[in-house]
Amino acid sequence: MENALDWYSLCVVVLFLKMFTTSAYQGFYRLSQGVFLNPEDAQVFQKHPAAEELPQVRRAAKAWLNDLENIPIFCSLGIAYVLLGASPKAASWLFSIFTIARLFHTLTYLLGLQPWRTIAYGVGILCLFGMSWNIITVLLGLA
Repeated sequence: MENALDWYSLCVVVLFLKMFTTSAYQGFYRLSQGVFLNPEDAQVFQKHPAAEELPQVRRAAKAWLNDLENIPIFCSLGIAYVLLGASPKAASWLFSIFTIARLFHTLTYLLGLQPWRTIAYGVGILCLFGMSWNIITVLLGLA
């Protein structure tokens, strides 16, 4: 993989699979425990609707919400980065480290591990700032 588009594409696919896995994790706990909040879901499995979500499902939902705050920004910056032709070498590092940080963030969120979750979040944010810096340097003709 020699160009930024290759790295971007790989990382977007990995992030999609990570988010899909988080959803599957929620589904696994709902199905294995037979706990469903929505009446129509409970009815399908011949259960009574639950008063609250399982702790694992709540934790995964919070990780998902955090992804929804960060991954679209990565996707947007990544497109700009690629289209502007910013540094492919930096892209390989910034895109892959962001993706690894998001994987680690979700894992540490599900396991309730601090300060590791915050560190993973911070590393991902630093990558977004690095991407932004590279975009700005191209736009200003400094690259």
